[in-house]
Amino acid sequence: MIQVGLKPSVTVKSSCCSVRQTLIISISTGFSDLTHPTDVPQNSKLLKGVNSVPSKCRFCSHPLEHTFVNLGMSPLANAFLSQEHLNCAEKFYPLHTYVCSNCFLVQLEEFESPDSIFSDYAYFSSYSDSWLRHAQKYTELMVERFGFDETSQVIELASNDGYLLQYFQQQGIPVLGIEPAANVAKVAEEKGIPTLVKFFGVETAKELVSEWKQADLLLGNNVLAHVPDLNDFVAGMKILLKPNGVLTMEFPHVLQLIQDNLFDTIYHEHFSYFSLLTVEKVFASHGLTLFDVEELPTHGGSLRIYGRHEDFESIAVGDRVAQLKAQEVQAGLNQLEIYVGFGEQVKSTKRQMLSFLIDAKNQGKSIVGYGAPAKANTLLNYCGIRTDLIDYTVDLSPHKQGLFLPGTQIPIYHPDKIRETKPDYLAILPWNIKDEIVSQMDYIREWGGKFVVLIPQVEVIA
Repeated sequence: MIQVGLKPSVTVKSSCCSVRQTLIISISTGFSDLTHPTDVPQNSKLLKGVNSVPSKCRFCSHPLEHTFVNLGMSPLANAFLSQEHLNCAEKFYPLHTYVCSNCFLVQLEEFESPDSIFSDYAYFSSYSDSWLRHAQKYTELMVERFGFDETSQVIELASNDGYLLQYFQQQGIPVLGIEPAANVAKVAEEKGIPTLVKFFGVETAKELVSEWKQADLLLGNNVLAHVPDLNDFVAGMKILLKPNGVLTMEFPHVLQLIQDNLFDTIYHEHFSYFSLLTVEKVFASHGLTLFDVEELPTHGGSLRIYGRHEDFESIAVGDRVAQLKAQEVQAGLNQLEIYVGFGEQVKSTKRQMLSFLIDAKNQGKSIVGYGAPAKANTLLNYCGIRTDLIDYTVDLSPHKQGLFLPGTQIPIYHPDKIRETKPDYLAILPWNIKDEIVSQMDYIREWGGKFVVLIPQVEVIA
């Protein structure tokens, strides 16, 4: 799911987690160049990490000088807490995104290694019915369009719990998942889906090729954004893809993020945020040509890109590539102005959201959440929303029930808790599956309960 080479990090913390009010500062030491060069001693890593911006773009190595949005300090989005850790100090990291003025890649600095974030992961894809339908529809589309069959090899990067590969397997097509989270990969293996527990990059790709494994279809859904070493990851894809193979990648579209104020999709797992203009440059620099693109409704607006080797010209570049690039240019994604103005939009959304929640609580209304997605933890921590505004949240995943959200320490229960407490408002935190949740929880209307969506703007659904 991630790269191979990792930058070292250092954590300064108290020796006893039971000491409350302990200041924890985690910093990256992987950047050797300072924005404002000064004579910093070798051991002054703390000073260097706090006072410098990331020195270079992770794709083109251009100096990073422009802020996209600064969401303050936040814990890792999936660092859920157990009861016994509630009184322990939590790690908070800067959630500060930059935009490269050369290639326009929006990006976060790497403060925590992928090993720490992904090796034991709390997200299981199969707990969303709408996402499973999306995966099944994708499988049918690929088979129909490219004719994959029992002689083909499908390889998925960041294959999670086998949510997608199971549909290829049902059609008799050989599959292989590559997933670094051992706890998640175990679930896929139990379904009979072969899964390699490794981070992906050039090294892993070469190992697979040496074992005579290459992909007719190489795919990755919502993984490209999770890659700190972007060039290593895409270079690995070039190696693993058969000469006449096809690759597809899905990721949130930065244009939708900007236009709809979807700032909650920014968290430490997401190192990069892409436009088609930028991602085309990334793949082209590694000898891969994007020949088609689709706009998808998932995650508030995503892109699915289709790629091939640049010398495999049997597949022509379709019109949708040029059309979407023209749309992005018209929206200003090739200019700095649209990026550097995003922060003010975010502040406005925050004020509107807090006004609604505070007014509702002042009227004696009860508010609870539905879902414990990573995006909710960015939203709640940035806005300072804790149990004074949202009593608790619920989630279908048993892997999250009984835990607490990082930072805000809002408890997570089974959805049955909703019937017990009969809240006035149910805040839908994974707004990207709003319709699924409204249908599932329709019974709250029995006592006059209402749904509320906080992003991209406050919307009450009676």
